Amino acid sequence: MSAKPSADPAANPAPAQDRLSAVLERFRVRAHLFYTGALCGLTTFDEKGRGFLHVMREGEMEITHTTRGLPRRLHVKEPTLLFYPRYAVHRFHNPPADGSQFTCATLEFAGGAMNPIARALPPLIALPLARVEGLSPALALLFAETEQVRCGQRLLADRLFEVVLIQLLRWLLDHPEEAGIQPGLITGLSDARLARALIAMHEAPGDAWNLERMAACAGMSRSAFAATFREVVGQTPADYLTDWRVSLAQARLRDGTPVKLLADELGYANPSALSRAFQAKVGQSPREWLRAEAER
Repeated sequence: MSAKPSADPAANPAPAQDRLSAVLERFRVRAHLFYTGALCGLTTFDEKGRGFLHVMREGEMEITHTTRGLPRRLHVKEPTLLFYPRYAVHRFHNPPADGSQFTCATLEFAGGAMNPIARALPPLIALPLARVEGLSPALALLFAETEQVRCGQRLLADRLFEVVLIQLLRWLLDHPEEAGIQPGLITGLSDARLARALIAMHEAPGDAWNLERMAACAGMSRSAFAATFREVVGQTPADYLTDWRVSLAQARLRDGTPVKLLADELGYANPSALSRAFQAKVGQSPREWLRAEAER
C-alpha cells in the first residue's frame, strides 16, 4: 500500500526546473579567451559590442569606470570574477611590476543589445570566487588549460569560459538580491511560480498565450499572477511576451528568415500583425531594422 503524499510543501518540494536552457539555446553567448597571465600598470578594455569576463586569480588592484551606472572606483582585494555583460570601458590599475594574475575572455551575446540575458543584468557583477558554489571545478579546468599550450587549447578554453558563465548565471538566479539584480528576466526566473510560466513561454512562444493560461502554468489566480508578475519582472505578462517574441524575430531576421514565416512561428495571425508589434517595440519595421543592421 503506497503512502499518501504529505500536505506539507516542504515534504513535497516542487520539481527542479531548467530555467536557462530555453533562453541560452535561442540566444547563445560565445566566449573567446584573449589573455592569461599577469597584468601590470594600466590596462584599458574598450571593445564596442562585446562584454567581458575576467577572472582575477590572485593579487589586488583598483578598477576605474567612466560609464554611467558603474562605480567610479572599485578596489578588488581577493580572487574575483568580474562580469561585464554589456559594452563598458573599464581600466585595471595594477602595480608596474608583479601585477595581478588574470584569465580573461570577451563575450559575444547573440542579438547584441537585445539579448534578453544581457539586458536583464547590471553593467557589472563582481563576485569573489569563493562565493559562487560549483565554480571551482570549472575554474580548475580552465586554469589548467591556460597554463600550457596544448592541441585545441583555445577552443577548449573558450568552452570552459562558457561553462563558468553558466555557473555564474545559475548563482545569480538563486541570489538576485545579493547580486543587485533589478526587476526583469532574472528576477522572474528566480521566483519558482513565475519561472514555470516564463519557461513555458520561452519554450513555446508561438502558442496562444493569454493571462489565464499563463496563470495556470504558475499555479496562481489570474489577478495574483498579473500583480506578482508586474512587481517581480517589472512589466505586464503580455508586454513581456511581446518583448520575447520581438527578440526572437530579430534573431531570426538576422538569419534570413522571412517575416511571413516568423509570424506563424511566433503566434501572430499574419505578417502585418508581427510588423505592427515589431514597430511598436523597436521603432522601425522589420525591413527598416534589418537594413539598418546591415549598414552597421
